[in-house]
Amino acid sequence: MKQKKMNRWFVVFGAVLLQVCIGAIYSWSLFNQPLIDKFSWSGPEVFMTYSIAIFVFAISTFFSGRLNDKIGPKKVATIGGVLYGTGMIIASFATSLPLLYFGYGVLAGMGVGFAYVTPLSTCSKWFPEKKGFITGIAVGAFGAGSLVFKSVIMYFLATVGVSLTFLYLGIIYMVLVVIGAQFLKLPEISDTTKGAKIAVVEVTYTVKEMLKTRAFYLLWITFMFACMPGLLVIGLAKDIGIEMVKLEPTTAANAVALIALFNASGRLVWGTISDKIGRINVIIMMFVITAIALLTLSLMQLNLMIFFICLAAIAFSYGGFLVVYPTITGDFFGVKTLGTNYGVVYQAYGIAALIGPIIKGNSSSFNHTFMVAAGFAIVGAILAFVIKIPSKEGIVVTVN
Repeated sequence: MKQKKMNRWFVVFGAVLLQVCIGAIYSWSLFNQPLIDKFSWSGPEVFMTYSIAIFVFAISTFFSGRLNDKIGPKKVATIGGVLYGTGMIIASFATSLPLLYFGYGVLAGMGVGFAYVTPLSTCSKWFPEKKGFITGIAVGAFGAGSLVFKSVIMYFLATVGVSLTFLYLGIIYMVLVVIGAQFLKLPEISDTTKGAKIAVVEVTYTVKEMLKTRAFYLLWITFMFACMPGLLVIGLAKDIGIEMVKLEPTTAANAVALIALFNASGRLVWGTISDKIGRINVIIMMFVITAIALLTLSLMQLNLMIFFICLAAIAFSYGGFLVVYPTITGDFFGVKTLGTNYGVVYQAYGIAALIGPIIKGNSSSFNHTFMVAAGFAIVGAILAFVIKIPSKEGIVVTVN
């Protein structure tokens, strides 16, 4: 019995190692200016690489979720690590935008998508008694990735240049993700009955059944509205600081570390709170916080303190959204099919990644962009009030 408990924490270790590496994709704003300086590409052209990566990441989760349920998390996460590292290595040879888009955007984004879902569904099955908390740890590590690797990336950029930085990171990421993947395994039924005294109603929806529910569409739409502000701010954090607050590039780069810190902590904190006060209540609270922060960025005269507080609030809530939505997907539609079902829900994330650049491209300034994003957050909060768990009979299981 004691050994079983220890084993499930080894699974968490593998999940954290893996997620920290793929979460470094959030460090993209550090690469914007070095790529512009080296190749004379425009800012929107370079930023599109990040949008492609996030979009492909989301699309890939649909396939990786289904594959995870068929062949197991270890194999799927290993494939993800190889794709992620290979994409970064190809990006290191890019002297044209199409090759950069293919390497970092398509292959690396696909690798993140394959590796991302597996720890979430696996850890949830090992810890049925505290799904919010344990999912918070797994996705919190993803949010911390850019914080952990910020100094490494900046060191490489300063010493070897942007192309070799991609090469070295690709090798590091591939090795660590593949190692982390080897710790991921599904529990036997008896493994999940240790240490918990709860009654669980096991309800399982197939994708086809889930798509027939009203709750799915409300979750999908609100998830899209939830992700868009965070993705927009994360991808342009350094640029926003330079343009809106007139920060020096080095100071503005600290926004990346700040976002990573609050992104990661938000996943753990909100996940734990959602176990206590309910997922929907937490979603509404995070939408309100996000809207207030975006309106502040848009309407107030900014200084360093206000800028960092607003970024922290958006990142803190964004991290929470990314832990509460997979958890509520499991609550609503079943943990057994979480990998597949959340892969479908997660497509909202990919669409959100495309909406952000469109809004920014059609806005005259960041102020207007933030105002529009705040509108999405307000609508999301309103819609969250009407989300109800779908009704389907399940099997009541007592977990001792």
